[in-house]
Amino acid sequence: MTAGSPWTIETGDDPIIATAIHAGHDLRADVSELMKLAEADRLREEDPFTDRWVGAAANTIVVHRSRFELDLNRPREKAIYVVPDDAWGLDIWQSKPPDEMVAGSLRIYDEFYDELGALCDQVVDAHGHVVVLDIHSYNHRRGGPTAPVDDPELNPEINLGTESIPSSWRSIVDAFGGTMAELPFFDDVLDVRENVKFKGGAMTRWINSRYQERGCSIAVEMKKIHMDEWTGDLDESITAAIGQIIDAAAESVRACLAER
Repeated sequence: MTAGSPWTIETGDDPIIATAIHAGHDLRADVSELMKLAEADRLREEDPFTDRWVGAAANTIVVHRSRFELDLNRPREKAIYVVPDDAWGLDIWQSKPPDEMVAGSLRIYDEFYDELGALCDQVVDAHGHVVVLDIHSYNHRRGGPTAPVDDPELNPEINLGTESIPSSWRSIVDAFGGTMAELPFFDDVLDVRENVKFKGGAMTRWINSRYQERGCSIAVEMKKIHMDEWTGDLDESITAAIGQIIDAAAESVRACLAER
């Protein structure tokens, strides 16, 4: 699939921003022509359907470009997967990406962070603070479609990446994670833990470093219990249930922010 706009930003009156920066599957033409990796393999490592959950906030960013064009959740110098070791051992390219292609991707990377910073500044100016929910999903059947699931002790249903969040934002993390862990999820509750599988990527670290006392970002990594990571098939009922819990957790954050 070739590319249109790299992302869509919507704004509203809200101290929260929700992002889905790995939801995209598009590639611009020069990247698509050089891509060797099969589309199904690429899709498996992307975060499809995470854009379904950004409605928890009035301010949203949904990225349409594939992380295989540029990974906005890695540091700039590592944002382009060049060799298999950069991307789970996958053989991505027909030949080494030329410098001009890499430079084009990095220009988009820089533009994204410029626009992200502008949106965060806008929310801080309006509300005095900003909380960014950085929504992702992750695989848990890496052994194959018929293999046992990966060890649940090491793969919580929701992993919150909070390592870089200043301690002054602990109440916000507790409000968000506590609500997610307490609400009914069908006949059970979700397993919500911090920093087990992921500790937060480059975007959350950038926000937490830049805003300090004015804002924070929580990386929300959802295990792909809402879909089949090998076929891409979506379970609508589970997806909707997760969305309702994220919505409620975001509302808890707003209530906590109002008391700061």
